[in-house]
Amino acid sequence: MTILGLAEATVAPLIRSLCVDEAELDRDAIAERFARAAWSAIAEPGDRDAGHVVAVLGAEVSLGALTAVAWPPSDQEHVDVSPLESALAGVGDDSIGHKDLVDAVKRWRPRVAVPTVLLALRQATRFGAGLLIPSDPDWPSGVDELGEHAPLALWARGDRALLGKLDRSIAVVGARAATGYGEHVTVEASSGLVDRGFTIVSGAAYGIDGIAHRAALASAGSTVAFLAGGVDRFYPAGHEALLTRIVERGVVVSEVPPGTAPTRWRFLQRNRLIAAAGQAVVVVEAGWRSGSLNTAHHAATLGRPIGAVPGPVTSSASAGCHKLLREGPAICVTNADEMAELVTGGDPPPIVETPELGPATRRATPISPAIDPTGTRVRLLDALSDRSGRSVERIGEISGLAADRVRAELGLLELEGIVRELPGGWQKFTVKQLEARRG
Repeated sequence: MTILGLAEATVAPLIRSLCVDEAELDRDAIAERFARAAWSAIAEPGDRDAGHVVAVLGAEVSLGALTAVAWPPSDQEHVDVSPLESALAGVGDDSIGHKDLVDAVKRWRPRVAVPTVLLALRQATRFGAGLLIPSDPDWPSGVDELGEHAPLALWARGDRALLGKLDRSIAVVGARAATGYGEHVTVEASSGLVDRGFTIVSGAAYGIDGIAHRAALASAGSTVAFLAGGVDRFYPAGHEALLTRIVERGVVVSEVPPGTAPTRWRFLQRNRLIAAAGQAVVVVEAGWRSGSLNTAHHAATLGRPIGAVPGPVTSSASAGCHKLLREGPAICVTNADEMAELVTGGDPPPIVETPELGPATRRATPISPAIDPTGTRVRLLDALSDRSGRSVERIGEISGLAADRVRAELGLLELEGIVRELPGGWQKFTVKQLEARRG
């Protein structure tokens, strides 16, 4: 038995390795997943024509019809798209005109390559990634609201179950060139939202995105990072350590297969997933042309609540936020309570159980970096070296602190610029380095 010309014995083990608990899948289910994996490599993110064809014909039938188109054509001006046209006509669909279908096939057909799909599947297996399709229980239902622009499949590393539990989540986004003000607001906002039971969604970029993820991890919360490239090649490279920690404590997601490089277009399309996955979008800091405004635009199109944090009127880094507030799609938010109200409508936050505090206590505000009543930070810094990196486990052994507590405190100290994570582990800055950095 074959699946799109490949022996089922070749395809089935790869597909099963990407499913939760290597679920028992029949031939049709395996073919559907393989075809969607292929489509995620063939069509660019947000391709409406691809979304329509797959929705109408199904992933396997539409891919079979596409591969039946002779390529390369003898005449680029007269591409024979009859296999796809016949398949669409067979189900009574004529929504895509002939010229548009020809243009679409010219985009798709050169990318049809079975070895590329097999390589992506093997690469996903190598990195412990999973393949999600819309029928999976862990599929983030919010992205379905994108309609024909919805992703055809998602590749994920980390806790995939978290994607199916985004009914209490907020996207926190902002400028890459964040100011100290923006960083401070993001730390308090992200930590406060985690304390109120929210999952933080963002794009893992430099600046506000990265700080939002770090603050969520430091507060023992959940976070989801959407990438513009494959989940096997973390981007930006400077956030490899951060993204590795998100894989351990949250989930990293992309709609393009492993091996795919990020591009400007894919970043813009990635933003629509951030807007759709979260129940609301908060723009902390954004310049006049910031990509965060693109995320806010997608949120407005989807009817998601949008919050914008005001900044100094003299700051160009907040000009985009002020534009959102002036033109109406956003409302002013200044703290975690006001951000939470975008989703809850003012309902009181639930009590959140964390390893440090237990089920009966909830932090009303983030832990103040200036307060160290138990001496935890002193013990932690004493356990760190300023000459070489040390693992979380080794730091825990020296300091006598639990690994979860070590990770949380290191995250906060990293945000304050006191420690840093290197490939060899965590290292503290010397006094001279700190003085130079604060200069």
